[in-house]
Order: sequence, then structure tokens, then C-alpha cells
Amino acid sequence: MPRHRGAALLSVNTAKAAKAIILDCQGTTLSADESALFRDYNPQGFILFQRSCESPDQLRRLTDQLREAVGRPDVPILIDQEGGTVARLKSPAFREFPSARVFKDYAERNPDQARRAVFLNAMMMAHQLADLGITVNCTPVLDLPVAGSHEFLAGSRVYGQTVEQVSRLGTEICDAHLQQGITPVIKHIPGHGRATVDSHYNLPHIDASLDDLRCQDFRPFADMAQQSWGRGLWAMTAHVVYNQIDSDLPGSLSAKVIDDIIRHEIGFDGVLIADDISMKALKGEMPDLAKETLAAGCDLTLICNQDFHTREAVLKATPEVTKTAQKRLAAAEDIRQSSKKQVNIEAVSEEYDKSMSGIAVS
Repeated sequence: MPRHRGAALLSVNTAKAAKAIILDCQGTTLSADESALFRDYNPQGFILFQRSCESPDQLRRLTDQLREAVGRPDVPILIDQEGGTVARLKSPAFREFPSARVFKDYAERNPDQARRAVFLNAMMMAHQLADLGITVNCTPVLDLPVAGSHEFLAGSRVYGQTVEQVSRLGTEICDAHLQQGITPVIKHIPGHGRATVDSHYNLPHIDASLDDLRCQDFRPFADMAQQSWGRGLWAMTAHVVYNQIDSDLPGSLSAKVIDDIIRHEIGFDGVLIADDISMKALKGEMPDLAKETLAAGCDLTLICNQDFHTREAVLKATPEVTKTAQKRLAAAEDIRQSSKKQVNIEAVSEEYDKSMSGIAVS
């Protein structure tokens, strides 16, 4: 098991409620301005991008700096490490992992072997993250593509075209992460797979009926929510308009989508975080969007890849974490801690290599 990190840090902000936001830093080390900003405004957590991930030793120092800045040893530190094209840790400094498409194709030929292979892959991925001081990984993607789905998801980031395959592989990925002390973030709830445009640049509209969404898109998320460790998961919203649910607002800003669908119909009661509010699918000033995602029912908002002054403005405008969100965060942290298991990672790697023999990896 990767070593425990942060035990010696002083909890200087234990009496100060955190701001309900996750945000990034600019480089491979915190600037004095960033340290002061984070100390003064106490964001709930942080997310890392490739520009901040140079080497294992450097990244361990940075994650320690982030903890020190807010004075919370258990501060969530996130990363997008799906494998394939969406990966912030790159070789040669870090081990890279295959895309979801590799396991999708494998599972279509040999479901049982693919389930074991994806579990081992996720365990090695999570083990690497834990050793670097990271505690939350924004994976797995549980979206179900259809004919005409945009390639930014459907090309290599989805695990199957059926509910059953996506749920089976998603369960293995979540379980493996938790066993290594990493909280998974299932995405993009309640389903982004039908989108025909990329929400990084445009706002998708989905016309599917509520019955079709219930039978397909919602089900992998509901399957994860029903697991024994379901409250240990986080979920990330979709910047998508579901015309049959709320034709006026994207899911991340819609109380109807969040309360009626995600919380009640799907039954997800874990931590809900908005996707990046700087994505072009959303319109408006970012401080306002941060507040709007939280007012709609998200527990946390997220802003990425902005300059210091924009991050400062959004952080200042963001409300504190609600008492309900605090309970969800505490429940997820309890499950993360209690799910950890000791493993022989060398043996895991050896079994994984055998399971992937002859499989084209990309």
C-alpha cells in the first residue's frame, strides 16, 4: 500500500468551512500568491493537470504543498487519469495506461477476462496515484454512445455500447480504485453519450424520451449508486440539455435534473461535482456560474485552466460547503479509508501483463 501522506500537517483550517470548489494550480510548485490565496479562502480541494506533473518526486512535493496551504491532511486532490487520450501523467516519468476502448473491445470478445484485466489495470493506476499523494480520480466514464455520438467521448473513452458491459467494467474500476484508497468520480451523470457535439466547445441538446434515458443512459449510474460502496463515489455532472426533462438549462445548472433525476430517480447520494464551468457549453460570468451550479444542487463546483485573477474571483464568490455536502464528503472519505487493501503490486502487474497478452493497446 502506498505510504500515508500528510499525517504531520497542521490542521490550521479545521474551524473554517471550506469553499465549495475544486480548482487547479498553475505550475509544478505553488507560487507565494497561490499559497496565500488557498490559505485565505480554503477551497474544498484541488485538481491536477499535465503541466503540474513533471516527475514523481516533484508531484509528491506539490501535493504536500497543497495540503499545507489549506492545513487539511485529508483535502481531496483530484486528477483526470482515465487512460489513453485523457491522462495527465505521461511517460517516461509515469506509467501510462490504455484507453477505455481497449477494454471495450476486449469485453466484446471475452467478457470475463476483460473484467479481470480492467480491474488489474485500474488497481495499478490507482496505486500510482496514491503513491503520489492523489486521492480522487475522475474515472470511469459511464456514458453510453449511440449512432452519431461525438468522437470526443465515443472515439476511445467509453467502455461499451450496452448497459450491462458498461456497468460490469465500471464496477471493477470503482472497486479497484477504492481498494487502493482512491475515490472514483463516475461521469458524466446522468449521461453524456447521446451528445452529438463536444461540450468543451458547444452545448449539446439531447432529444431522447425520458423512457429511453431511463432504459439506457441512467442505468450504469444507478448500478454504481446501488453498490455497497455507492456513497463512497463522487459523480460529475454533464453540461447537456435534456429536452424532455428541462429544455431551458444544462444538467449542471438544472435543479430538475439534479434533484428529480440524479438524486431521486438514479438514487445517487454521493458527492456531486459540476464539470468544469469554464467549458464553452456554459454561458455567463464564471463567478456567477459557480454559484448557479451550487444553487442547482451540486455539492461542489469546478474551474480549470484559468489565470490567477479569474481563479481568485471565482474562489471569492463561491459559497461555503453546505452541511449536507459536508456529510456526503465525510461519508465518501470514510469509505475511501475503510476500503483500502494491501496488495502485492508486482504480482498484480505480472497478472495484468499476462491477461493483456496479444491485446492491442492504445
